[in-house]
Amino acid sequence: MKDIIWDDTLSVEIEEIDDDHRRLTDLFNLLNHSVEAGDSREYIDALLEELISCTVWHFRHEERLMLKYQYDGFEDHKNEHNELIDAVQALQQKFLSEKLVPTEQDLEFLELWLTRHILSTDMQLGRYLMNVI
Repeated sequence: MKDIIWDDTLSVEIEEIDDDHRRLTDLFNLLNHSVEAGDSREYIDALLEELISCTVWHFRHEERLMLKYQYDGFEDHKNEHNELIDAVQALQQKFLSEKLVPTEQDLEFLELWLTRHILSTDMQLGRYLMNVI
């Protein structure tokens, strides 16, 4: 599995959102490397928990900005956030209850969702915020 490389194509041109996205990609890459290296399940569980917690915080951060600047796409964007959180928490529960670690398919799901979300939904938000901030 390849790392997510942060570059200008992932930038939404809003520094505080880009900072969050950099942190999320760093955590994803740490998780990816830990799974590949065969690190302990406990360590991988802790990384996944941190990734989920940071993702939830980041989503609330974006939602606060959307509310502050009256973003018309708020409900759809928030629904997309909720769908990801539900999916990732379900994966986490599966790993914890069955004492498993994420598979390459699980990591691909997380990588694709994160990059697609940034490149589509978050780019739209970034364009909007650039015009109102």
